[in-house]
Amino acid sequence: MAAVTSRYARALADVVLDKKLIPGRIREQMQSVVALVDSSADLRNVWDNPSVPADQKRKLLDSIAKRLVIDPMVRNFLAVLIDHHRIGAIGIVAKQFETELDSRLGIAEAKVKSARDLTTDERLALETQIKSVTGKSVRASYTTDKNLIGGAVVQVGSTIYDGSVRGQLSKLRETLSAE
Repeated sequence: MAAVTSRYARALADVVLDKKLIPGRIREQMQSVVALVDSSADLRNVWDNPSVPADQKRKLLDSIAKRLVIDPMVRNFLAVLIDHHRIGAIGIVAKQFETELDSRLGIAEAKVKSARDLTTDERLALETQIKSVTGKSVRASYTTDKNLIGGAVVQVGSTIYDGSVRGQLSKLRETLSAE
């Protein structure tokens, strides 16, 4: 299934970049559809039900597209998912689309945990450091973790950069115990 959903995600990324659409807007529209599907069991039941004809599912899609003000290209993409019985995988396709788009646009997704809320200047400085390490633009999400004592832990993909006081104490402990 992952190969199939990634094929749809790559196709959507191709269209967005080829047609020079605004990637952030398309991402937001996909996220809003996914959020609606996640919040509505009735919608999921209709779209996942093979006994509901595709034209009825597309009519429902059209009313959703009007309500959420969805770009016609996104609406058409969702209609393709309906026609190919893949609309149930919309969440997976949307996530893979975001990953594919970020990769093509040179954007790194960073998850930052810090001991306290960071100021705007501190966030900018941290994002600049991440950009210099990864060579990519950064889209960061921030959370606080009081267990860190101080500093921050940054995760970019599967790589973790531990600049926390707890992490530094742990490294010091390992160094001292090795001697």
